Amino acid sequence: MAKGPQKRRQEDFGTEFEEKVLYINRCSKVVKGGRKFSFSALILVGDGQGHVGYGFAKANEVSDAIRKGSDAARKNIYTIELEGTSIPHEVEVDWDGARVLLKPAPEGTGVVAGSKVRSVLEMGGVRDVIAKNLGSSNPLNQVRAIFRALLQLKNRQKSFDERQRREAHV
Repeated sequence: MAKGPQKRRQEDFGTEFEEKVLYINRCSKVVKGGRKFSFSALILVGDGQGHVGYGFAKANEVSDAIRKGSDAARKNIYTIELEGTSIPHEVEVDWDGARVLLKPAPEGTGVVAGSKVRSVLEMGGVRDVIAKNLGSSNPLNQVRAIFRALLQLKNRQKSFDERQRREAHV
């Protein structure tokens, strides 16, 4: 039976997580007394060792939105496959208008990517990669697309070992 992406909490890992505010949006609603403002926050957490998560939350105050987003991010942490300091293979993903392309790069290249994609990759511990955002500029959709791309990555050696194990049981 194929398992989906492993979603785990921060407490499952022995490392300390770093937090970053990726985007804050102010929304206004016109009411009888004037304008009422609310805020949404997109928060990223990661340890730089292959574990990264994001959270999105809304509140009437910026600080509350950030706190709620941080809590949501710490509950949704994913483990990404790395091959050395880069990713195992090229991947392209669509998510609601946002298209992201990731390519592995030789050691020493660094992270060549736009701001949101760069933040996610650096928090996840990817040091050498070339990335391109080909679609939407919506930050939340970009982050969701990059997470979907990272979760599609498969390590060649692990896939090979798993295939051999399956064939041995047949």
